[in-house]
Amino acid sequence: MVCLGNICRSPLAEGILKYKLNPNDFIVNSCGTSNYHIGSKPDQRSIDIGNKHGIDISNQRAAQFSREDFKTYDFIYVMDSSNYQDIIKLTNNTQEKNKVSLILDELYPNENLDVPDPYYGGEQGFEDVFQMLNKACDTIVIKLNKLR
Repeated sequence: MVCLGNICRSPLAEGILKYKLNPNDFIVNSCGTSNYHIGSKPDQRSIDIGNKHGIDISNQRAAQFSREDFKTYDFIYVMDSSNYQDIIKLTNNTQEKNKVSLILDELYPNENLDVPDPYYGGEQGFEDVFQMLNKACDTIVIKLNKLR
């Protein structure tokens, strides 16, 4: 799960997907395309929204995407088109490129919709993002369980 700073959207996506999947079968992680917040915990509003829905993300720490992530992960979900372009620039081949997709394309294929960054908004923005990610993660869970 990838967003810009790895403190709002991608930590929520990580937490939601981890909550829905068997941890013995899948590795779920998140990171940012920037190095702005490396080592920081998620934004308190993301933590609060996660807690409201029974998902604790308070132990996560921000990291930056690295080329090694193409080797480690089979799927790389990005939150918006800007971060998509940043990750695609790092790919060396079609196999790596095919691992990267916009997370909302799981719900709305080929519509290239962005998960809005709630950082500068209020609490409702974080709730809206949670709901979007929760629905997308439901679809991802079905997809991943079929691959097992």
